Amino acid sequence: MIPYGRHNVTRKDIKAVTAVLQSDSLTGGPVVEKFEKNIATHCNVKFAIATNSATSSLHIAYLALGVGKGSLVWTSPITFVATSNAALLCGAMVDFVDIDPETFNLSVKKLEEKLAAAKARGQQLPDVVTPVHMAGLSCDMEGISRLAKEYGFRVIEDASHCIGGKYTGEPIGNCRYSDICVFSFHPVKIITTAEGGMNTTNDPALAKKMVMLRSHGITRDPKLMTHAPDGPWYYQQLELGLNYRMTELQAALGNSQLQRLEKITAKRHTIAGRYDKALKNLPLLLPKRPSDCYSAFHLYIVRLKPEEAKLSHLQLFEGLRKQGILVQLHYIPVHTQPYYRQMGFVEGDFPLAEAYYKTAISLPMYPTLTKPEQEKVVETLRSLLL
Repeated sequence: MIPYGRHNVTRKDIKAVTAVLQSDSLTGGPVVEKFEKNIATHCNVKFAIATNSATSSLHIAYLALGVGKGSLVWTSPITFVATSNAALLCGAMVDFVDIDPETFNLSVKKLEEKLAAAKARGQQLPDVVTPVHMAGLSCDMEGISRLAKEYGFRVIEDASHCIGGKYTGEPIGNCRYSDICVFSFHPVKIITTAEGGMNTTNDPALAKKMVMLRSHGITRDPKLMTHAPDGPWYYQQLELGLNYRMTELQAALGNSQLQRLEKITAKRHTIAGRYDKALKNLPLLLPKRPSDCYSAFHLYIVRLKPEEAKLSHLQLFEGLRKQGILVQLHYIPVHTQPYYRQMGFVEGDFPLAEAYYKTAISLPMYPTLTKPEQEKVVETLRSLLL
């Protein structure tokens, strides 16, 4: 079987985790702090806050920006449900902005149109917009930042797919155009901590709040307390927080994997280049890479050209799987999920996202994908499509 994604754990990774098991600390210790510092250095950002998942990271990012009952969050319909669910968990309302059909990212043009229309009608404007860097490719953050200044909303980058990627020559996660950036270290992502997330920010107040929120809303810092501590044992709960802490084991794996991040992304680009060359004459739309972006290539997504193909999207998907190629579809438009339909969303609300869903397939993409395995994927596509 050839999966769409696969984690890659080396002997060095295992040794790093084993060393933590033999240490004095298993959670919330120096290895987590080291991982945070290493990510901050990689991203050229002031603060990095580790959590136990990217969903947790999104949740505390929204909370830190004051998202709550009455708040409105806009994001892309082409994302995993966690992006919008985390806002709902804060008590916020959620809406979506249609995608750019070439990059699969939130469309800046559609965002600008939706903002202008809402303002003209006297409707509520978003408090937060969360662009999703789909498949490892950065959104047009400069354009989104321009609109944020004009319309007064905050920006959270959902960069779950994007560690190792770049925008305008700078690492994604530097928060030049956003308040907070969120990474995922799920097993099939660029690097993994088994499960895990990371928030980056340049705002010290946001950083402090997220650190507190990930650990029950508690502080041991006397400078933040309402009065002098009763003794060395003392702590205060200042927020209604959660237990979203990353373990030392996860951080040890992350630190080890981070050391080969550049090699991992370079390998993904090699695999993408081979796909580009081999698939160019098939009835498929291949992923675009704007010149100002360096994709992390978490996914390699093709779109079937139904007017040129001899079989349907479903038939192609099933045909590949029957040959042991476990392709996937990222993602089902969030607004079409039954839970979101209960909020009033209907088919046709975001036609570009819905058209994408009817034609998209994620092909196998991971650093240990061998050339023969990739050739099998290509030849199977050829046999099915031609």
